Amino acid sequence: MALTAQELADLMPDARQLESDEPEMESSLHYAQLALLVACLEWLWRDRTDFFIGANLSIYFSRDQLKKRDFRGPDFFLVTHTERKPRKSWVVWEEGGQYPDLIIELLSPATAQIDRSLKKALYQDRFRTPEYFWFSPDTLEFEGYRLVGQHYEAIAPNQVGWRWSEVLGLFLGVQDGQLRYFTQLGELVPTPQEAAAQAEARSRRLAEQLRALGVEPDA
Repeated sequence: MALTAQELADLMPDARQLESDEPEMESSLHYAQLALLVACLEWLWRDRTDFFIGANLSIYFSRDQLKKRDFRGPDFFLVTHTERKPRKSWVVWEEGGQYPDLIIELLSPATAQIDRSLKKALYQDRFRTPEYFWFSPDTLEFEGYRLVGQHYEAIAPNQVGWRWSEVLGLFLGVQDGQLRYFTQLGELVPTPQEAAAQAEARSRRLAEQLRALGVEPDA
């Protein structure tokens, strides 16, 4: 006797408990770049509770794909208008049908061709992800695409090679061999460590200015 769709669904594992099934990052360069993208955005949006960042985390978008495990998740993805909480994976049908709003793939010799072709088509046609970027930590190749109608169109770089992300409200650009975020005014979005160092430097300058006026800061 054939199973009904509901009976078949009941036999599936609790999708909310699905573990990520992603391989390790290709190199220390890739790992450092991924950690940088996560740390800077989480610091910038530290007061927000309406987003989720996936880093080398599986996305499950159909029960057929779940069974085949034939898709590797993006290196970095962002979902907005969702609850900021830990997840073991991103399961589309458990998240109200939400797909990522932005995806960044870190190219490597083993994945570059797939990232430029098959994954680009998947993110465009199935995910309908509004923005897709890729970056190579090895060669510094950097491209960005925005969904316009049914198709991705290349995001033109500005005069310094940065590309504007409408999803982030930030520029993405390469500086010192790394992909970084920049504000609309061109300011680098710091890591937490960089932000702490900047605050300490400002504090020292203020103290020096007060002492020059004959005021002891600690008095």
